[in-house]
Amino acid sequence: MSDDGLHRDYRGYTLDEGDLPADPQELFRAWWRAAEAAGEPEAAAMTLATLAADGAPSARIVYLRGVDARGFLFFSNFDSRKGREVAADPRASLVFLWPRLHRQVRVEGTIARASDAESDGYFAGRPRGSQIGAWASPQSQPLRDRAELEARVREIEARFPGQVPRPPFWGGYRLAPLALEFWQGRESRLHDRLRYARTSGAPAADWSITRLAP
Repeated sequence: MSDDGLHRDYRGYTLDEGDLPADPQELFRAWWRAAEAAGEPEAAAMTLATLAADGAPSARIVYLRGVDARGFLFFSNFDSRKGREVAADPRASLVFLWPRLHRQVRVEGTIARASDAESDGYFAGRPRGSQIGAWASPQSQPLRDRAELEARVREIEARFPGQVPRPPFWGGYRLAPLALEFWQGRESRLHDRLRYARTSGAPAADWSITRLAP
């Protein structure tokens, strides 16, 4: 199929400088709420891109669990591939896609671990099966077969017949943004792209805004 055959014109939404709040995270939260209201099936899904040891890009889908002035929160196994890559180089980026609204958000920044209290609180609210899975899965490590993983699950279930504590190798990460780009689909591929970037040496609330060519 040709490129023209795949193309869709996007109509109905615009993104203008005069409508932008000073804080990009205010706009992000508004867009996230709009995506949920529009029935986006995975509004919290985001692509997380990190850097491998050789500098190659490494990407996967994770879920946003919260956003505030400190940044974008998600949870994972610290010993996973993403965890090892973040420990070696905290630079990372996120991408959100909300196709029903013809919107995309790119976030660039650095990642640090969330506090133990945040990680404990989130883990305590997870379903028991997910808690068991966090203990049982040696994330990103080779497995002999599915049976090995299922045997590990049975072992953890027997080990923790009651309350399941948070594994010491599992918890939260937060990406503190240095730049956010908001993309709004428009007709004839003349999309709106507006990029917030932290102003060097300025307080955290200060951002510059630049319109980019589509």
